[in-house]
Formats: sequence, structure tokens, C-alpha cells
Amino acid sequence: MKSKIHELKNKTNIMVGKKLVSLLLLLVLFASCSEYQKALKTEDVAVKFEMATRLYDAGKYNDAIRLIEQIAPAYRGKPQAEKLFYMFSQSYYKTKQYYLAAYQFESFVSGYPKSEKIEESAYLGAKCFSMLSPIYSLDQVDTYKAIDKLQAFIDSYPNSTYLPEANKTLKVLNEKIEKKVYENAKQYNTIMEYKAAMVALDNFVADYPGTPLKEDALFYKYDSAYQLGINSIPAKMEERLNVAVTAYNSLMKFKPDTKYKKIADEMMVRIETDLKKITK
Repeated sequence: MKSKIHELKNKTNIMVGKKLVSLLLLLVLFASCSEYQKALKTEDVAVKFEMATRLYDAGKYNDAIRLIEQIAPAYRGKPQAEKLFYMFSQSYYKTKQYYLAAYQFESFVSGYPKSEKIEESAYLGAKCFSMLSPIYSLDQVDTYKAIDKLQAFIDSYPNSTYLPEANKTLKVLNEKIEKKVYENAKQYNTIMEYKAAMVALDNFVADYPGTPLKEDALFYKYDSAYQLGINSIPAKMEERLNVAVTAYNSLMKFKPDTKYKKIADEMMVRIETDLKKITK
């Protein structure tokens, strides 16, 4: 009986303790919110700076941004400005506002060239554009910007600890551009603009000789030449079919066991049949 009473008391004490902790947290939160609201309304920039720092350290970046936006003009050129604008840049970055973060990081790098945070800021400024880079099928303006910024960072900081990550990101971005160029070239084949397809795919292979898409590019060039040949007027058919034979040979030379071999061979049978009819 005594053990049950003791157990009940323990449970009661635990429940009371939890309620007290919850109440304390609510009071702290209320006090914190109250302080933040006061800081927003005060004209004292030092109070705003101190509260912004506390919020930044606590990971409350959006709240910190509101305060920093209010006092940034007043702190330009002052000793505290370096810390303030670093927090400003990081807060935008942490909240995924990458355009604003990129601008602030670049401003920080140009404004504080001797800062111990300059290498990190230069890298994160470049990285912001990579975060804005869309899927390959969309406009790649931000991707090109990211490539330029990352390459500039690599050139400026060849021994940086961020170098492996920067090179990895650069590789992904270049592959995205490569994919975009390939798909644009292939699109001519899809819409039956076969002459344009052959030129575009040729250019793609020349510009990206080590591309993993070379097999595909060579096949669609062959397919374009094939379609152009078999659908030609008689006066141009022989010449165009021979161009298709050359394209077939290029594909087979590059990869004899190509994934397109079955269909490529079937197309070649048609080409050879048509060529025999012409030469009879």
C-alpha cells in the first residue's frame, strides 16, 4: 500500500515538474518576444545590434534580418560593420534567400578584403548561384553565373578547404549545361529538322568530346541522316544515303556494341536496299 502511495506521489511530482518547465519556457519565450518587439521599435541602434546578434546566434535568422535591415545603413564604416554584414549575408543564406545572400556575400568580400571570413564568404557567394541553378530543361542563366563564380573562386583560392566541394559542384553544373546543349540539338531530330539536327549534334560532339552522351548524339545524327536520305528526292537520295552510311560507321566505330545496334542495323538494311535500287 505504501509503495503505491509513494509511486503516486512520484508521478504527481513529475507531472508538476513538467508543468513548471513548460510554464518557464512560455515565460522565457514571451519575454524574448517582448524584447524583440521592443528592439524593433526602439531608435537605439546598439539595442537592435545586440538583439540581432542574439537572434542570429539562436538560429532565428528571419528575425535577425528584420533588425539588421533597420540598422545596416547606420553601421556602414563602423568597427562593428564587418560582423553585422557577415551575419546579414549568412542569415539570407540560412533562410535560402540566395539572390540576396549572393549580393550580400559579394558586397562583404569587396568591402572587407582583409576579413578572416573572406574565403568562406567568397565561396558561399558563388555557391548561392549554384543553389539557384534550375533543372537542365529551363533557362540556364544562373547556372552559367554559378560556373563563372565558382571558377573565379577556384582560381583565387587554389588551396582552399572548400576546393573539393567547389570542384564537385562545378562538375555537376557543367554536366547540366552539357545535357541542355545535347537536348537542344536532339530536339531538331524530334521536330524533323534533320539538316539542323546533324549540324547541331556534330557541334555537340566537337564541343564535348568526352561527354557520356556521345553514343546518343552519334545515333541521332545517324537517324537524322537516315531520315533525310530515305525521304529525299531521287536526285539527292544517293548522296544523302551515303552520308547516313558514314554516320552509321562513326557510331559503330565509337561503340560496336551500342545500345542502338539492333535498330541501327535495321536502318542500315534499308539504306543498302535503296542504294542498290539507285545503282541498278
